[in-house]
Amino acid sequence: MSEKRDYYEVLGVGKDADAEEIKKAYRKLAMQYHPDKNPDDKVAEEKFKEANEAYEVLSDEQKRRDYDQFGHAGVDGGFQQGSGFGGGFGGFEDIFSDIFSSFGGRGGFGDAGYGRPRGPQRGSDMRITLTLDFKEAVFGVDKKIKIKRRESCSHCKGTGAEGQSSVKTCDQCGGTGVNYIRQQTPFGTIQQTTTCNKCNGEGQIIDNPCSQCHGSGLETQERTINIKIPAGVDTGSTIPLRGEGNAGMRGGPQGDLYVYLNVREDPLFRRDGMDVSFEMPITFTQAALGAEVVVPTLDGKIKLKIPEGTQTGKIFRLKGKGIKNVNGRGIGDLYISTTVETPRRLNKKQKEMLKEFENSYSSENNKNNESFWSRIKNSFQ
Repeated sequence: MSEKRDYYEVLGVGKDADAEEIKKAYRKLAMQYHPDKNPDDKVAEEKFKEANEAYEVLSDEQKRRDYDQFGHAGVDGGFQQGSGFGGGFGGFEDIFSDIFSSFGGRGGFGDAGYGRPRGPQRGSDMRITLTLDFKEAVFGVDKKIKIKRRESCSHCKGTGAEGQSSVKTCDQCGGTGVNYIRQQTPFGTIQQTTTCNKCNGEGQIIDNPCSQCHGSGLETQERTINIKIPAGVDTGSTIPLRGEGNAGMRGGPQGDLYVYLNVREDPLFRRDGMDVSFEMPITFTQAALGAEVVVPTLDGKIKLKIPEGTQTGKIFRLKGKGIKNVNGRGIGDLYISTTVETPRRLNKKQKEMLKEFENSYSSENNKNNESFWSRIKNSFQ
């Protein structure tokens, strides 16, 4: 199994990157490697999953602090705060257990969780990617998704046993879930603590496992989850659904479900944060004489006045016609950029009329053209 890459390296950001930089970097990678754009591309699929994992950690303040301090072990369960050396440095606890016993506690390190059966364990988190249409992301939408997750077995209620009478205390560890091995060394007695291999640390043995879950206490179920997508989300947005992940072990709480959003592009509108824009072609006559045209917006059509003499590249700003901020703070604008279309395939009469129109031009009508050729002339003198 290959070693995990640094999450900052995966997203291509520095360790001092703020939340917005991390979100932008993830959004770029998500759009680049999304399975919809890379069908049957295993490399792109792995990079997409890798980016999702990195973003899940670095976008969460607590997880990011743990990662910065302990690396991957801080977010993969290898290190748990408050567990002394037992989480990532179990050997030290074993070696020095008797030396430090005089300080109180069996090994002086807070016991690191040994000497008692395993307690409830939180279920693992789940992550899915949900693709939205452009308008669904802009205005928000209620979605129903189907997921498969682990839940407590409906037959044994999570015990793993066919009946309560089949659950017995482990006779090897006496219900502690651990075994102790003492050795005499030149430094004194060393006590080594290992997980009981008979009950796998459970402290209990099931003589008659559940016929449905075969002793695991869990079963896979397909569920339909309702998700309320707020208005203004974009590719890279994440919606956490607390308690909708996999079931925990031994009565532990369920994990969470993280929904990563991917938004399809719109054939007309282009998005930049809360602002949207599009290019609008206008005729030569509309540009020269001015006109009133009907233009689309996100929430309907409106009339827009084109002033006389409009040039290609002229941008009209419609304030408040953009996208609502996902946190409810403000709304963006709509920008319309004009492109003047040149007439094609003119008939003889039309060409003659245009030539007559051209001959009637004065320098005042064509200042930009005159200025351009004047600069060209001066450059060769």
